[in-house]
Amino acid sequence: MKMSTNLSVLALFLFISHLELASSATTTTTKVPIKYTNFIRNKCATTTYASLCTKTLIPYASKVRTNTLTLCKTALNVAIQGASKATKAVSELTKQKNISRVEAAAIKDCIEDMKDAVYELKQTVDAMGHLGDADKKFQWANAKTWASAAITDTDSCMDGFSGSKVSKTVQNKIKGNIQNVARLTSNALSLINHLY
Repeated sequence: MKMSTNLSVLALFLFISHLELASSATTTTTKVPIKYTNFIRNKCATTTYASLCTKTLIPYASKVRTNTLTLCKTALNVAIQGASKATKAVSELTKQKNISRVEAAAIKDCIEDMKDAVYELKQTVDAMGHLGDADKKFQWANAKTWASAAITDTDSCMDGFSGSKVSKTVQNKIKGNIQNVARLTSNALSLINHLY
């Protein structure tokens, strides 16, 4: 009984701690100067998925401030997080018992595509870190190439599920996750394209 009480107290403590963190995050975002959030809104207006761009980057306004390079790197990191989550979600499908061999193969290929996308996005961040070097234009071109390759990998993943032998249920579970990654990456690439 004492163990159960201790666990209940611990759970309550963790819940209260979570609420305090959540409220402090909300408080922090309300204190961000409007010029920082407007900066992000204006930059996101140049992207294909402007509302997604704004929604995912406004929480970083106090970090980004009015620095376009930091905004690009932040957008890339958001895309990396999205790709990592999508990879995990797709991997979970392999645990389902009603997956056919064709679906399992498509899922396996998609997981590899998404791992490649994460790698390419990290390479994009690396290239962005070298924009202060003498070969700035070369590094900028590399960043755009790596980000484009990540988009190609999301397309490849989706193409693997477009066949009639893959159930609509599996296709729909994959589609939402992968489309989100493609859109986040597209937004990051658009911001990179408008960097100079």
